[in-house]
Amino acid sequence: MSSVLSVAVDIGAGLIINQRIDMNNIIIRKEQIKDYREIYEVNKLAFNQNDEAKLVDALRRNKQAFIPELSLVAITDQKIVGHSMFTEIQIVNNRKQQFKSLALAPVAVKPDFQNKGIGSMLIRHGFEVAKQLGYKSVIVLGHQHYYPKFGFLPAKKRHIKAPFDVPENVFMAVELEKDGLKGISGTVRYPPEFESV
Repeated sequence: MSSVLSVAVDIGAGLIINQRIDMNNIIIRKEQIKDYREIYEVNKLAFNQNDEAKLVDALRRNKQAFIPELSLVAITDQKIVGHSMFTEIQIVNNRKQQFKSLALAPVAVKPDFQNKGIGSMLIRHGFEVAKQLGYKSVIVLGHQHYYPKFGFLPAKKRHIKAPFDVPENVFMAVELEKDGLKGISGTVRYPPEFESV
């Protein structure tokens, strides 16, 4: 039987979000500089390669895209076991108008801790922080059977396209508030760091 842990998470910028967590000993918080090495290892282990770990390091250096409050870690027993990052992107329509959104990438959980709900906790907490920061939507390139449980639908249904060839069912969007993507269409413009993955 799992206990419910109530955690007050300081996400910076003067915002506090109270998070009720239905899992023993898991804390979700904003990353700190001292976490960078552990975060690198979590991403490396989760994806069995260095690409996503290098992407995280590169995105932190992009001051237009990186949002410190949205690089989150999951901690248990004083060890980081999960990481998620949301970075700012643009949706550009055919009139060259730009609309800000977020990219969710990566979401990483150490293999021994996968399939326990930690990734879901990171994503849901990230949604709440993103709403507090004024973001209205999130784009993800990910597993077609995993992300719909968070409300993601194929982005094509909202007339939003990827900037590269990708199957329609893995390129998805979610509104963080009602009508968060109303009147918005176009092609996603990712930060250039994504081209390295």
